[in-house]
Amino acid sequence: MSSPLSRSISKSSLKCLFHPIRARPSVPLAASALLVRSYSSHPPNARLNIPTDYSTTPILNHTSSTALSNPELPESARRGSTSRLTLHQSINAALSHALRSNESVILFGEDVAFGGVFRCSMNLANEFGSDRVFNTPLSEQGIVGFGIGAAAEGLKAVAEVQFADYVFPAFDQLVNEAAKWRFREGTNAWGAKDKEGRSCGGLVVRMPCGGVGHGALYHSQSPESLFTHVPGLRVVMPRSPLQAKGLLLTSILQSNDPVIFMEPKALYRAAVEQVPNEPYFLPLSAAEIVKPGSDVTVISYGKPMYDCSAAIAAAEKDFDISCELVDLRTVYPWDRPRVMESVNKTGRCVVVHESMVNAGVGAEVAATIQEGCFLRLEAPVQRVAGGSTHVGLVYERMNMPDVARIYDAIRKAIEY
Repeated sequence: MSSPLSRSISKSSLKCLFHPIRARPSVPLAASALLVRSYSSHPPNARLNIPTDYSTTPILNHTSSTALSNPELPESARRGSTSRLTLHQSINAALSHALRSNESVILFGEDVAFGGVFRCSMNLANEFGSDRVFNTPLSEQGIVGFGIGAAAEGLKAVAEVQFADYVFPAFDQLVNEAAKWRFREGTNAWGAKDKEGRSCGGLVVRMPCGGVGHGALYHSQSPESLFTHVPGLRVVMPRSPLQAKGLLLTSILQSNDPVIFMEPKALYRAAVEQVPNEPYFLPLSAAEIVKPGSDVTVISYGKPMYDCSAAIAAAEKDFDISCELVDLRTVYPWDRPRVMESVNKTGRCVVVHESMVNAGVGAEVAATIQEGCFLRLEAPVQRVAGGSTHVGLVYERMNMPDVARIYDAIRKAIEY
């Protein structure tokens, strides 16, 4: 039996729920309250699910002294200065240094010469010329295929796929060509100049990934787990500007494997921190203990790191516990020893990622922990991840990890 409210909403009004751009007809006040907003947001008076304050979060380095105290930085960077950069600016700085320091570096993709849709390559074409920074046709398969050939001939090819959602036409090139090249050659060669053979080391495929609140089906996906099934690829996702610069420089200039470099687009302008001006290289396949703790290990990467930090702060206050926060940084091949060392110490673990929960990075991490830490576990490994469904335009946030869900997972782990 329908309610008075449902009966008061006309069929044309219901259509507006699914077509928010169209003009809404006149409806009763009670019904119009339902139609005010057709996208997700934080609820009023929320305690946990509130907007991230990027100006205070401990995930970011808000002063030069904290940025330069990073033990992974070389001495030259630690003695230098810093600049306050957004994520997209730090990526631009890394690309600029790579192009300037090595003439074999080339940068290409859709609209890259114009600065890219997120402005990560602004002014690079003007500085380095159209032979090294150039636009391509709208063909992801062609972009990646060209990059593979260029890398095999000794260039350091940095390809941009405009959105991670569009990488799938290039999946065959990445899986069957780029990932297999070094294995097929039977060598650890670095480029065509090496007399022993060729490889695709130096190929980096950059792509913005993840949700922003209104990206819907084709601008919200985070497909990193698909690439973690492919030996021969490295899959990297930074959490911050400082991390992005160092990891990208390592991927371009030092990796002997092709790298899928995934950039959380929601952080491009939101995440701002002090970044060393000197070039530096951060290690691939090395997790980082962002915050030490003794009772629960929380493992994540990319944008969910900020939600994890907020959930940990609330849980430590409410439950009088100490949580360790681990950033995988490289999700394949990931740092098993450091993760298992942390979980063996705490006995409890929560894994958080934005991509789908089924067959996701968290599934592999949880299985590895079960095998390697079973006798030290005090509770089942908790997974907090995206739902096994497509990302809709309406209420996108409901499909992704949030502070409340992570907080609940920590509580379940300690109360088990």
